[in-house]
This record gives sequence, C-alpha cells and structure tokens, in this order.
Amino acid sequence: MLTIKRLLSSIGLMLSLAALSSASAAPAEQTAVFAGGCFWGVDAVFKHVKGVFDVVSGYAGGSAVTAHYEQVSDGNTGHAEAVRIRFNPAQISYQQLLQVFFSVAHDPTQLNRQGPDVGSQYRSAIFYTSVEQQKMAQSTIQQLTAARTSSAPIVTQLVPLQQFYPAEAYHQNYLALHPNQPYIVFNDKPKLEQLRKQFPAWYQ
Repeated sequence: MLTIKRLLSSIGLMLSLAALSSASAAPAEQTAVFAGGCFWGVDAVFKHVKGVFDVVSGYAGGSAVTAHYEQVSDGNTGHAEAVRIRFNPAQISYQQLLQVFFSVAHDPTQLNRQGPDVGSQYRSAIFYTSVEQQKMAQSTIQQLTAARTSSAPIVTQLVPLQQFYPAEAYHQNYLALHPNQPYIVFNDKPKLEQLRKQFPAWYQ
C-alpha cells in the first residue's frame, strides 16, 4: 500500500508538470486557507514551512457578526477555525501545502472534530481561492481515497472562500508563545516533529 506521503508526492509531481506552462505567470504571492481543528497547531505547522511568509489564525465559513471566539466556540455560527497562509509559489507550491495539510497538520478522516476538540468549528475544510486550487484539492482527495491510504473516508470539505476573519490577538502565534502548555505539548508539538521528519527539505 502506498503511504500518504508517497502518494501525495506523486500527485504533486503530476500536477506540477501539468501547470508548468503557466508557472512563469504565477504571482509572487498566493493565499491558501485551511481548516483542520484547533488553529493553534495548524498555524504552527505552516509557520515552519519554507516559502510561507505569513500565517494568521482566524475564522472562515460564517459571517462577520459572529466571527468571535466565544460565539464560534458554540459551534453554531458556521465558522471553522482556520488559518490563512500567504506563500511564495516559487519556493513552495499549493500542491505541496496540500501534502502538509493532509499528512501532518491534521487528520482528514475525523468528522467535525480533531483529537480532543469536538464540534463543527473543528471540521476539516479547504477554502479555495481559485478554480485551480479547487481542482488540485479535488484531485488530491480523489487519489487519496482511491489509494485507500486510511481505513476511514476523507471528510474534508471543499468550499469557496467568501471571507476570512482574523482571530483575536491572543490566538496568534500561540504555540511559540506558549510552548509548555499541556495542550500544545500533547497535541501540537508532535505535528512539528512529523513535519521535520516527513518533509525535511521544506522545514524551517
């Protein structure tokens, strides 16, 4: 059976070759928005990926009126805890970010939860910003599903990004500011170690 990492690498190569003809026209900055459980750990993972120069924790999928932690935590606002990633596509591609998202940042088979956190605000979701991102995410999910890389189905939602709302200041860069908090130690630091082991060339 192919490992998730090997399969994602193959998918990335195929999609990269398909997009090669348009690479020279790619902008110097692109944006990705991913939701994969509590944003503290997802934020920390992508902050350690080369080519990523800005990561913000926030909310996507709901309205501005309820984009506040206390309300989002109720699980009734439609938001997901998410991260907005700004990256240089000349250094890291969107497909490579998808590899990190599916294999390191979270478990895409958990429905409306992630580890100890339960509720629709912790759902797995990709908020795509272009048709190209949508196609790459769809292709990745289809091929992971066909390869049966896990015993449970992938439940990641694909949703067009309507708006992203930055979270409160105390949520930003949370792992770096609270490295010894028990939640961080048990749930999020292991993700950074997996990133370093699985993708050493991309780790920073």
